[in-house]
Amino acid sequence: MNEYSPLQRVAVRGPKAAFRSPSEIDREWQALRFHAAPSLDEALSEHEAFTSALKLAGAEVVNLGPSDALTLDSLYVRDALIVTARGLIACHMGRASRRGEPLANATELERRTGLKLLGEIKPPGTLEGGDVIRLDAYTMAVGIGPRTNHAGVDQLQALLGPNVAIHRVPLPAPDHPDDVFHLMSMISPLDVDLALVYAPLIPKTFSDWLSRHGIEQISVPDDEFPTMGCNVLATGPRQALMLSGLPKTQQLLEAHGVTVTTYAGKEISRKGEGGATCLTLPLHRAAAPFL
Repeated sequence: MNEYSPLQRVAVRGPKAAFRSPSEIDREWQALRFHAAPSLDEALSEHEAFTSALKLAGAEVVNLGPSDALTLDSLYVRDALIVTARGLIACHMGRASRRGEPLANATELERRTGLKLLGEIKPPGTLEGGDVIRLDAYTMAVGIGPRTNHAGVDQLQALLGPNVAIHRVPLPAPDHPDDVFHLMSMISPLDVDLALVYAPLIPKTFSDWLSRHGIEQISVPDDEFPTMGCNVLATGPRQALMLSGLPKTQQLLEAHGVTVTTYAGKEISRKGEGGATCLTLPLHRAAAPFL
């Protein structure tokens, strides 16, 4: 599977399941380094509009339920699992508070969709899905940083097999060790030959690797990167779903032939630093064979 073919099936977890109640929000948001406590009612409204946009783009939406193993961060379903043709790979999360998510999500997806668990990343390996991008069935890049380490990528390689080439990308350190900075914080593939990046943080070796694969890189303006301008979900080739309030980035995308749909994400995205890619786990894309 790649990151840009037409999205046909996608998993999400709504605020009712992830946030649970105002008291749980009050108990967790500071420890999890949210910028502020989300409003549950407003988050429910935002997420309903977000999932409606996914459905309008042609995707079947699988809403994951609650579990005692989850925290507020479980809203961001991208991170816990890697989807392959042979089954699910359960990540070993770099953030210890999220380590209940992978098996909780895998168990529910097996029950509801038939996707089996292929394997698990084990300590000392760490791996989070936000650090993984796929160019095609045999080519991927994985960010190495505070949430994903070399030992985790070694295990991922063993599970995927020798026919899959993995390019490792060194990531900059976040301002705080508990803050999130994934590979997908600085790149969002939009088509077979186009990606949105934040050029000041892209290592030259990674930029050169993308160029060798025929991918044009367009860079988010400096002033819109901190508000997740680079976190854009391709629902199809040059079809993008992104946060509202990023006019320069939207204009840049449209100038490159990308059709943009926006969603309001004050509660579900900005407060927890999780954009459209973080909120979604693509399960199937049309005309794109899985790994």
